[in-house]
Amino acid sequence: MLVNPLWSRVGVRAASVGILVAGLIGGIYLGQEQLAQAGGDSLVNAAQADLDMQLLKQHESRHTAARAWQRQAEGKAASKAAAAAATAAGRAHSLENKVVKDKKDAAERKKQKEQEQEEPGGPVPYDGPIPGSCNEYSGSRKIGCALMLGKGFPIAEFPCLDKLWKHESGWNYRAKNKSSGAYGIPQAYPGKKMSSEGADWETNPATQIKWGLGYVKGRYDSPCGAWSFFQNNGHY
Repeated sequence: MLVNPLWSRVGVRAASVGILVAGLIGGIYLGQEQLAQAGGDSLVNAAQADLDMQLLKQHESRHTAARAWQRQAEGKAASKAAAAAATAAGRAHSLENKVVKDKKDAAERKKQKEQEQEEPGGPVPYDGPIPGSCNEYSGSRKIGCALMLGKGFPIAEFPCLDKLWKHESGWNYRAKNKSSGAYGIPQAYPGKKMSSEGADWETNPATQIKWGLGYVKGRYDSPCGAWSFFQNNGHY
């Protein structure tokens, strides 16, 4: 069978056109598939990025919380250490004060012991009346108690006078301060002042006590007034 050349050419062209159309359609489908795949990859990447961001934020939150807890713990530890240090310093200070006080008390006792060479009444005997309220004392202290009452002071004042002259002379009528020259039970300076009460001021405890009581009354009103002044100033 013979084919008309014209129809042959038409068939070839039609076939070519078909192939071309098929290629275009295939290209379109392929492009759409690639676009769809690219879009899917973008969604996956975006989801992964969001997840990574959430994980990062969670990590930062945990890290921030951990740092805050650490700072709080360090603050508590520092406060505890400061309190312990303050307590230790207070104890050390109290102990130091106690040591100083003990040394001072020991020195004072030593001084009193050295000074308290109390005489039974001195070489000049006391022949005045001794009230019953003074019988608990002896020697120069007993004379001092009696003369104090005779001066018009109540018996309640005698503990102050007793402490005052224990500090000054230990109630020793021969006590003499080597640095100042003060003399006798009341530590008169100069000692000769006591001659206003008697020429025997160097050897008679009663003469010294009378002068001392007059000095106390004239300057401090009472033995307790003199003792209070002595405690604040170290002298009277």
